Amino acid sequence: MTQQIPQAPTGEPELTGVRNFRDVGGLPTVDGRHVRTGLLYRSGHLAHATENDAEYLASLGLHTIFDFRNEEDTLIEGRDVELPGVRHVSIPLSDVGDGKEFWATVRSEDVTRLRAELGGGRGEAGMVAWYRRLVRTRTAEHGRIVHALADDNVPALMHCAAGKDRAGLSMAVTLLALGVEREAILADYLESNAPHRRYVVRPRPGVPARSPEVTQLLSPLFDARAEYLHGAFGAIEETWGGVEGYLSEGLGLTPDTRERLRARLLV
Repeated sequence: MTQQIPQAPTGEPELTGVRNFRDVGGLPTVDGRHVRTGLLYRSGHLAHATENDAEYLASLGLHTIFDFRNEEDTLIEGRDVELPGVRHVSIPLSDVGDGKEFWATVRSEDVTRLRAELGGGRGEAGMVAWYRRLVRTRTAEHGRIVHALADDNVPALMHCAAGKDRAGLSMAVTLLALGVEREAILADYLESNAPHRRYVVRPRPGVPARSPEVTQLLSPLFDARAEYLHGAFGAIEETWGGVEGYLSEGLGLTPDTRERLRARLLV
């Protein structure tokens, strides 16, 4: 699997082997504060990081890397490059079986199968359902992440495979706990659609280029769509009655923990 990474816009680091990297610093909160720069990063996996990429990442002074991939993802993509002095924390946010099913679908060139599984809006509906399930069933994992950040395990980098779904939702949860404006959370999430950020899966050697129909059928799996994050937010409202209930009952955040989190990460 190879990835050709377009050049990043001016002002962003030009990482050759890491997609979807960015600092979420600067995002505004509802009470007029902002996320500090240089403390919270997100990206795709680091398995293909070049020597120069690794040097840049090491220069950030990272304390913790949160890796949300499961073992199936790691077998396919490889383990992250090691960064000296950085704590690597594996918190899988999907099961190994989910990974096998996902990659089998991605690699399939059977148009009939893909139409049946993803056509007619089923791909998007499946992604919305997955986001809703993640926010409801992974409260222990998300609570662990936010508590670690409140305990000063920063600067921190969150990533999954593409840096879009599991990392995107985990970052959204963290930003909710910080009181970041909902519109700003969504705007950051949708940044994963930028051409230089997108995770690109090339056909296997010897397999012809994908047809436009197959590419379109697979697009819900690789797009960041507002409906996905709205689905997660909707599940929060339905299950906990709103963000406050989710943070306190779902994630187990006390007022003291939230205040420590905000003191460390906001300016």
